[in-house]
Amino acid sequence: MQYGVQPLKTGGLGEGAVTLEAAGVSDVEESVYRVLVNTGRATAVDVARRTGLNEAECARILYMLTSKGMANHTDGIPRYFRATPPDVALLPLLKRSADALDLARAEATSLLEVYRDTVRRQDAGQLIEVITGAEALRQHLRQIQASAHDEMLWFCKAQYVAMPSGSNTAEFEALERGVQYRVLYEKAFFDDEGAVDNVVAGVRAGEIARAVPHLPLRLAIADRSIAIFPLVPGGPNGSPDEPTTALVRDSNLLAALIALFERYWEDAVPLGADDTGALSGADGTNGPDPLSATDRRLLALLVAGVTDKAIATQMALSRRTVQRRIQHMMELAGAATRMQLAWHAARRDWL
Repeated sequence: MQYGVQPLKTGGLGEGAVTLEAAGVSDVEESVYRVLVNTGRATAVDVARRTGLNEAECARILYMLTSKGMANHTDGIPRYFRATPPDVALLPLLKRSADALDLARAEATSLLEVYRDTVRRQDAGQLIEVITGAEALRQHLRQIQASAHDEMLWFCKAQYVAMPSGSNTAEFEALERGVQYRVLYEKAFFDDEGAVDNVVAGVRAGEIARAVPHLPLRLAIADRSIAIFPLVPGGPNGSPDEPTTALVRDSNLLAALIALFERYWEDAVPLGADDTGALSGADGTNGPDPLSATDRRLLALLVAGVTDKAIATQMALSRRTVQRRIQHMMELAGAATRMQLAWHAARRDWL
């Protein structure tokens, strides 16, 4: 009479066999291991009697289990084999299998990106997707914000096409995740009802906002890898038809759109919100001359290459005051270096 192998259940012995294939254990190895777990110890003959396998095959499998650390044996003849405790024998195998699976998953993801890049280069339809209709546009705008990891860039023109001012809740969710928002508004945008309050709410939530007199188009760019912009002008003064927009992926066109954004960003006026909810800079201009006569003279000397010490001597100021005024002008211009300050000063007619 042959005895069936008592199957293992998760967490112990009993009904409901659980495959150990994920640990790199074959079905027949699992059957033999279960015999050892159930019997405590067994010879190849014992295992053959319980499994129905021949003795030689059982001996081979027992030594295979030993080499995997799942069993050990006595030195005498006949040799008795004992099962290594499952937590000692199987958990390391499962961990190695999980690590290998993670590596395989990462490699598959990498290969998928290479495949998609290749397809996009060979098929223009993969680079540009046409989106028709306001609802489809809203859906895509929400999706690219939900999937953004690092940065969103926006051109916000007056008179919305698909997403009214204040309805973009996806921005606040992304800001909470740590996504940076740099948003450019054109002057006319603030004429829309509730626009100022909505921008103030965004700035207080962490949005970095600037304003310009006019923007050339509507634009949203996520992580510098995907952009959405209109193919025809929309809004009350644009096409009366449903909006038709393009979704652009990694390409020279996308690079050009990013460069366009950065070009407008450099000349834009930072927007700020005070405690009363008032917004400064919304007209897209710097307003009254932000520099005093002293600042202009100091700036002229700085651009001419005069050192801080020499500027302080010529203007009868302390060196500390000179450096403080230079830092103030850098902040006004949004410049990170003195070279950038000189460039912005020339563009803003500060010299």
